[in-house]
Amino acid sequence: MTDTDIEITADLIRDLLRDQHPDLADLAIREVPGGWGNQMWRLGDELAVRVQRMDPTPELQLKERRWLPELAPSLPLPVPTPVRYGEPSERFPKHWTVMTWVPGTPLDHGSISHGDHAADTLARFLRALHVKAPDDAPVSTDRGSHPRHCTDAFEGFAQAVALDGIAADVRAVWGEAVAADAWEGPPVWVHGDLHPANVVVSDGTLAGIVDFGDLFAGDPAWDLAAAWVLLPAGTASRFFDTYAQADEAAIRRARGLAAMKSLFLTLMGQNGDRGLPGGKPHWGPAGRSALDRVLKGI
Repeated sequence: MTDTDIEITADLIRDLLRDQHPDLADLAIREVPGGWGNQMWRLGDELAVRVQRMDPTPELQLKERRWLPELAPSLPLPVPTPVRYGEPSERFPKHWTVMTWVPGTPLDHGSISHGDHAADTLARFLRALHVKAPDDAPVSTDRGSHPRHCTDAFEGFAQAVALDGIAADVRAVWGEAVAADAWEGPPVWVHGDLHPANVVVSDGTLAGIVDFGDLFAGDPAWDLAAAWVLLPAGTASRFFDTYAQADEAAIRRARGLAAMKSLFLTLMGQNGDRGLPGGKPHWGPAGRSALDRVLKGI
């Protein structure tokens, strides 16, 4: 049996805790549905265990361990913060981390009914996050660059998704992003993967941001795309007014990246409908709705 064949169960989690953090081993353990690269287990009421599963290296977990404790105190929304480290062992040869639990419902299983509040909340969160990153901050090889360097990915998604009569409009939005001026400021901290499964909602508004495995220093437009990917129709303008740090070029880059992210969500939905591995049927409607907001520019 290889390490990727090991079944991750509540009994395994408890055994790992007994071996490395015995004071936590008697807390209730409950599986959290979802997850691909990492699997999550609730640990009591305030903690969670994040277990490396499909990720081929521990890089994403180690990145969260290194940087989230420094970033979390300055962020105005709860984020998962590492509190204990689990190291590879004979019982389980991969990394795992005990983190604080962020209460709420993932947006891909919830909704936002207070759009203006959510827009202001997201904008303030990103203003706090988008500060100059230190020289040793991680960089991304596939995210964070100008949209012109992502044309192959966009084309792949655009060709895989049935766009019916909107293909020309989607390509026009992407073309504007490719033609936009590049980010000229210093590299800032960027979450890098803001989609409906990586934010949680409560009482109709945003309540927390999770999964910082793609955290990097780069162009903030990659996060600003969330104005269309996450927020309800009609709130993008309010988001950018509150954020107050994006020029027209940044907004054009962000809108194009939002189109690409929306296509990705739609494709994941199509794959789920076809029963393909990793597909998520409920992401399809979210992607289509986001793409509609992108095209309307609202």
